Amino acid sequence: MTLAPRSAGQTPAGSAAGTWFRVHRAADEARLRLICFPHAGGNAQFFHGWRALLPQDVELLAVRYPGRQDRFTEPCFERMDALADAIVGALEPYLDRPLAFFGHSMGSSVAYEVALRLEQRGIVPQRLLVSARAAPHRAKHTALHQSDDETLIAEVRRLGNLDAEAYDIPELRELLLPVLRADYRLLENHRPQHPRRVRAPITAYTGDDDPHCGVEDARTWSELTAPGAFDVRSFPGDHFYLVPRERELLADLSDRLR
Repeated sequence: MTLAPRSAGQTPAGSAAGTWFRVHRAADEARLRLICFPHAGGNAQFFHGWRALLPQDVELLAVRYPGRQDRFTEPCFERMDALADAIVGALEPYLDRPLAFFGHSMGSSVAYEVALRLEQRGIVPQRLLVSARAAPHRAKHTALHQSDDETLIAEVRRLGNLDAEAYDIPELRELLLPVLRADYRLLENHRPQHPRRVRAPITAYTGDDDPHCGVEDARTWSELTAPGAFDVRSFPGDHFYLVPRERELLADLSDRLR
């Protein structure tokens, strides 16, 4: 398939790409596009600060999941395959430059599924960067989406989410909880029995005090790429280590994308 040329940083008006991606930084001569996938309950704004810390020739985009921010009237996806298919379709205008993916927590699994679909079309991301989650076939089986509100919120607090105080505000809680529950439902029902390897090299990141994903959990991603195409890096911190360690993480990530 031949794609029409497009200047870096431009998003076709009214297109699916404009709906699905927030361009945090456009690069006129982009060497690479880094696509970021948020965590459960998270949104594209989570990656806003990264634009100042990436190389100038890297364009930064973040996925805008339905059900939050300016897509809050849209229903959340309930199946991983449907979500990944929709993101791949929306990526069409951005396939004129090499891509790399970064996913945090739930976003790691979404990024993996999107990478698989692109590779079926002969488009191999330069690197798949996954954070704070075990490989989908090795993740611990949980059913938090079936739990009561207080249990679900307690899990968010246990992970160290800096935005957890929003659940103390009744108006925000009413808006945020359905999205969080839907994301956990999607994630917890995603249990591939025979996962395929990606051709892209994988780097796994985690916090050394993450109660959800320790270093050994992060290492399970080595099973989903070729031998010798995997490495792992841990930083001080919990499940959201990447907030206080943002500068260090972005320095490491930038080196891997050169």
